Amino acid sequence: MDADIAELKKEVSLLRKELSRVSDEAEVRKVHFKYGYYLDKCLYNEVVDMYADHPDAYVEFLGSRYRGKAGIKRLYNGRFQSTFVNGRNGPVHGFLLDHIMMQDIVDVDPSGTHAWCRMRALMQAGTHKSVRETHPRGHVQWWEGGLYENEYLKENGVWKLFRYRYFPFWHAEFETGWSLTKENYVPWPTKTYPEDPWGPDEIIEQKMLWPDTRVVPFHYPHPVTGKPVDDDDLRAPNYGQDAAEAEPPLSLSLPEGQARKGEGKTWSNEGSVRVLPELVENP
Repeated sequence: MDADIAELKKEVSLLRKELSRVSDEAEVRKVHFKYGYYLDKCLYNEVVDMYADHPDAYVEFLGSRYRGKAGIKRLYNGRFQSTFVNGRNGPVHGFLLDHIMMQDIVDVDPSGTHAWCRMRALMQAGTHKSVRETHPRGHVQWWEGGLYENEYLKENGVWKLFRYRYFPFWHAEFETGWSLTKENYVPWPTKTYPEDPWGPDEIIEQKMLWPDTRVVPFHYPHPVTGKPVDDDDLRAPNYGQDAAEAEPPLSLSLPEGQARKGEGKTWSNEGSVRVLPELVENP
């Protein structure tokens, strides 16, 4: 009888851990979807409030990083809010900015305080012809496809956005499609804050826009082999060109001054390694 009770307690403990993991994964997924709904309607105050207060929080976007809550606020309440909606919090008539979030892969570490998510975004954006004379973008309509490789942090029992890496993969004018998209469709930041009042805190060598087709690195190894993708296979050489001659692979590395306490640790669930050891946060 005692052995049966001990076995039952062990089983209950395992089920409790598994339930917590599944629940946390669902919460992380909801946090990102809620972020997307706020972003759709230019509710940038609400977006900023979803970020962790941790000093290592940042957004990586268009070859640059906006670090800490102040930098994140500068991106959303500065660059985006001023450019798209003339400084207000919320939508303006005739401006579309819808983000469809999909194909999410969420992993939560055993501590239940740190998570990773890879997700695809498909954006439809533009202005209605009725506002062509009043909106600074004139009359435009475009598509954008991008990938997120994000990290999330649980602060005071609440999941929050932590390290957000968004790679806008391709753009296309609605009328002509993606095969005729001009290179460097979105201008890269060239100045940092405070020289640029809305600029990033640092500019990094992670510049990728269509027709560049390098792979955004995965936070997880292959689910069957347990191996990461080789660096050369993350590159995108020209047809017939040696990979070694192509642009270097992209990276999920941290900015200077940040480190992962759990780096090198391996943890598994459901028979497979969930996150690359070099990306593990908790010891």
